[in-house]
Amino acid sequence: SQDQRAALYAIKNLGQAITNWVSKRAKFPKFKHRGHKQSWTTDEQSVRVEGKRIRLPKIGWIKMREALRFVGKIIKVTISRTAHRWFVSITVETVDTGLVDTSTHPVIGIDVGINTLATLSDGTQYDNPRPLKRYERKLKREQRKLSRSVLKSNNWFKQKRKVERVHYRIACIRNDAHHKATTDIVKRARAIGIETLKVTNMLKNRRLAKALSDSALGGFLSKLRTKAEARGIPITEADPFFASSKTCSHCGHKKKDLALSERTYHCSQCDVSIDRDINAAINLRTLAVG
Repeated sequence: SQDQRAALYAIKNLGQAITNWVSKRAKFPKFKHRGHKQSWTTDEQSVRVEGKRIRLPKIGWIKMREALRFVGKIIKVTISRTAHRWFVSITVETVDTGLVDTSTHPVIGIDVGINTLATLSDGTQYDNPRPLKRYERKLKREQRKLSRSVLKSNNWFKQKRKVERVHYRIACIRNDAHHKATTDIVKRARAIGIETLKVTNMLKNRRLAKALSDSALGGFLSKLRTKAEARGIPITEADPFFASSKTCSHCGHKKKDLALSERTYHCSQCDVSIDRDINAAINLRTLAVG
């Protein structure tokens, strides 16, 4: 039955989570109650897609905002709800690999940061929208109203939806910036050099913790790795102790100290002056070139 297929995928997901834990790619899976995320997955035998509509088991035909973007065999379909909005994610197996010839493209180094999301070795910079900073006052106001409502009353559920919508808006702005930047980068690179971020350690800095969480740099690099792998673009990750910011990209001299407030790197050996983020990106590019 259709319910058995949905249950089968739930068991598969648990098995994959345990496999990730055994291979030390993730922590041991935690129990998540049904309210954590409402979603279910089924296979191609249970659904039909025609234009801008999809037929779901036990529900029938439902309209979609857009038609399926790819032509191919449907592998699986996941229905989920976020901030009281319903989404369908359709995995399609296509003949076209999407790989393009990148042999004539340059090698690119990428320095990520808070003020600027990403700086490339060629000087290109991508703005960091910092959506949490923009919506922080509104989020606090809605959360305050929620805390004052009677738990699980009608008003409490209404207010909870408002809080969820603000969180959803923040996530959408952040993901949009990440996807646009990472897509543009992989379209123009032959190979990529990035730094290895120890986000857990970075969050211990109280002055930067909120800004780092808002930037979600780990998520940005994760999207970049996924898209680069899909296009066959190799990524070189620098050692955590690689001093990309402190090392001169012109002569290789390494500074002992470089304050965060110093936005321009000035080398005492070769007298070169360069934007510190571009300097770091060039060093990461050099590492990727090998």
